[in-house]
Amino acid sequence: MKKYLLILSLIGILIAQSQNNDLALSPVVTYWKTLTIEEKETFLFSYLVQVYETHTELKKDIGYGGITEWYYDNRAELIYGIFDHLNQVDIYQMVKWVDEFYAHGEYANKPFYEALQFAFRFQQAAGSTLLEKYEDLQFKKIKPKDN
Repeated sequence: MKKYLLILSLIGILIAQSQNNDLALSPVVTYWKTLTIEEKETFLFSYLVQVYETHTELKKDIGYGGITEWYYDNRAELIYGIFDHLNQVDIYQMVKWVDEFYAHGEYANKPFYEALQFAFRFQQAAGSTLLEKYEDLQFKKIKPKDN
């Protein structure tokens, strides 16, 4: 009898796991979705400033090269590109593109940095609709400008 109970409980667990195809949201996405538009603008700007300050401290404490170079290539370069365009683009637009990124379930567990890449690329793409911007991005790759 115990064998049958064990087998039935294992089958029940397997069926329950196979039916649960929903991806769990990452903590950052969960937090992002709870914020108002104004709070999202503050969060986004704070993130940009934090990356800038981290890169500045790395340059001051460690110098150029090694981890500082990696941090620039993998985090700060995009942030500097976004800062360069904030005088032309309202931060509200960036928030809307991040919202668009996280509106798709397959991106629920992607890091915030990838959402910013998406937002920056689509913000820079020509076109007024999402389809026009997507078609524009099919033919060229947008990167932050080098100073």
